[in-house]
Amino acid sequence: MLRQGAVTNLTHGSRVKIVGMWQETKHGLYKQFNFENFKAAWVFMTKVAALAETRQHHPRWENEWSVVQIWLITHEQGSTITDKDREMATAIDALVAGQNEDKDPAQPPQMDKVKIFADGGSRGNPGPSASGFVVMDMEDNVLVDKGVYLGVTTNNQAEYTALKLGLEEARKMNAREIEVYMDSLLVVNQMMGIFKIKNRDLWPIHQAILDLAKGFKHVSYSHVPREFNKLADAAVNRAMDDHLRDNSTQAQ
Repeated sequence: MLRQGAVTNLTHGSRVKIVGMWQETKHGLYKQFNFENFKAAWVFMTKVAALAETRQHHPRWENEWSVVQIWLITHEQGSTITDKDREMATAIDALVAGQNEDKDPAQPPQMDKVKIFADGGSRGNPGPSASGFVVMDMEDNVLVDKGVYLGVTTNNQAEYTALKLGLEEARKMNAREIEVYMDSLLVVNQMMGIFKIKNRDLWPIHQAILDLAKGFKHVSYSHVPREFNKLADAAVNRAMDDHLRDNSTQAQ
């Protein structure tokens, strides 16, 4: 029997959205799973791999960042969908539904030292803007991946806001040491006191970040090329695209 999808808990309090039900396609029994970030998707794939080994099943799957697609088919039966595939689908559903039901999704992980990758963007400058940040542990495991739509503002405001939001998230984790990485050379040099801030509109948020940084043992700022800040950049574009899509849907 095919099972209807739902939103359930998964590892470390992450949420996974199961898109639809298992569908019978020419490529096999199919379902898509959407996770909050790649780390949660990877944990899920690892658990499914162990389940497949136990059941002697060989599923096909595709992964792009936080999305996992799975096809189940029995090759030894002429590449047809059999009860073996349906039982595997049921086992995968049970695996998702049973993970960490006692976890509190609102409770952030507690870390002593973290990395923050932050970015901001404005389509128009000023124009529709968003901030994005990713918090990682020192082994580069993603702990938080978040984008926030800001409304109409400038690119520099969005960059600074991303840094502020990232530091606020690190404070929730009780982190003591922070390594900040941004592709905005202007913001990095201004935070390090190398460049003066000529734009008075940036003074308040700059001071707010300095005050926030005082609550940590140490905060360092490093400039990185844009290609090394793709996760935060993706969070920015995701937040803007989601907002514009929601507005478009409401206007129809």
